Amino acid sequence: MHRPVRVTPPTIQPVTRAEAKLHLRVDHDEEDALISNLIRAATDHLDGWTGILGHCLVEQVWRQDHDRFARELAIPLAPVISVQTVTWRDPAGLLNTVPSTAYDLCIDLAGSARIRFDPDYHFPTDLHESRAVAITCKAGYANDDGPPVRSTVPDPLKVAILLLVGHWYQNREAVSAAGMAPLPFAVEALIAPYRRICFG
Repeated sequence: MHRPVRVTPPTIQPVTRAEAKLHLRVDHDEEDALISNLIRAATDHLDGWTGILGHCLVEQVWRQDHDRFARELAIPLAPVISVQTVTWRDPAGLLNTVPSTAYDLCIDLAGSARIRFDPDYHFPTDLHESRAVAITCKAGYANDDGPPVRSTVPDPLKVAILLLVGHWYQNREAVSAAGMAPLPFAVEALIAPYRRICFG
């Protein structure tokens, strides 16, 4: 299994700039760009394969590559909304699509997702030498299509993002004379129930 690749980033942020400004008690527009940047930074700190949650926030599309077929293939992201395609490449690099009727998306109680192929599906044997099998899936918390389109990210994670935005808005230097934890305690407490320790 290889490192997941984000195919399509989120189209919205988990919290809006208006929500962040309300949290910050900012009633002017002079720092809108800064506040938007802080929202993106706080979101990136938590979100996706490289975020500390190991968890997707706003709806986005990822691809997980595997070198070969197996009866079950892991998708090391959560929550998975749906599988868009399962494809495989032959030695010439030509792409082929596995019929959607040949597999199911399985999600266990811990939220770990995997593709399980039907017992009667015969795996192709003429595969490309690496990254031959690819699962493309939609992950994160599904958007509320509105209008307007809104995030359905759980409130504790939204509050954690707002706390990070507030923390960074008030502390604009890399270091401070005051003792500062790497991550504010309230943020750790809010994200703990959603944090992925391992994948399987």
